Amino acid sequence: MCRSIKTLRDTGASDEEIRAAALQYVRKVSGYRAPSRANAAAFEAAVEEIADASARLLDSLTTARKAGDPAAEAPRRPGRAPALRPP
Repeated sequence: MCRSIKTLRDTGASDEEIRAAALQYVRKVSGYRAPSRANAAAFEAAVEEIADASARLLDSLTTARKAGDPAAEAPRRPGRAPALRPP
């Protein structure tokens, strides 16, 4: 998958951002940046279906805490140093 696709879950993504991600996905899967007229309807239908599915997914996800909230981090066990990996 493209490395440039950003995670939308914690951003409060707008409909435009969700559609842009769907368009990028369909472009990657289909191999078309812009489809021919013969394929335009199928291409646009796929973008809309993926955008709708993505919006439903984002709406249904729940989180226990806000991303990056240090107060909500899991407490560490006192007196225990983090494990180190051997070189």
